[in-house]
Amino acid sequence: MSSANVFSSKGEVAYAELRGRILSGALRPGSRLEQNELAGDLGMSLTPLREAIRRLSSEGLIHLDAHRDARVAGMSAAEARQLFEVRLSLDPTAAMYAARRRTDDDLSALRAAVARLLPVTREWGEEALTAHRAFHRALYVASHNATLIRLLDDIWDKTDRYRRAGLQLPPGNEPRTRDHQEHHQLVSLVAARDEGGARELMHSHIERSLLASAIEALEQREHSEAGAG
Repeated sequence: MSSANVFSSKGEVAYAELRGRILSGALRPGSRLEQNELAGDLGMSLTPLREAIRRLSSEGLIHLDAHRDARVAGMSAAEARQLFEVRLSLDPTAAMYAARRRTDDDLSALRAAVARLLPVTREWGEEALTAHRAFHRALYVASHNATLIRLLDDIWDKTDRYRRAGLQLPPGNEPRTRDHQEHHQLVSLVAARDEGGARELMHSHIERSLLASAIEALEQREHSEAGAG
């Protein structure tokens, strides 16, 4: 294997690891990346690590300054709202196509995923978020549209940080009960091949999602900070 290929494969490892740490919150928004320390932690030289950092910078997850210092991108209400708007368009479309194209295997996957759902609250934390994401991915995978699946995978990745922030908000019982019921209703609509019903329910489901709550909280915080400044 050529040295270029070695660096490229190690760059892929570094990219996947850094991206995972950023999206999980292990690397906090705004924190400086200690590149020598990270390279040692990952067991590689700085070259593939910097390759990964440049790639993540192009995705907006890392900010690079003129001195080549790298920081984890901060979180903002503006970015969260942009992600929310894209989801509001793509997720209902995926639900519609899932109702049209789903197979028996897709239904089995959806029913298994909905059975594993937990209330998305601080009490259940990461386990609930993981189960919730698995359900939504099973649904949009049933669209059998590879481009749509790839786009939604990326959007869901980038909204993970905001959903985790939303876990810190007071949950309330009614929203979580409704959220759980809607997941079951979505499975029923997809099973019945009700394209319009699946699309409409998914649209309203996202409008009341944890991401929407996180946006509202971020906007209030940014407004308060601006006023204090």
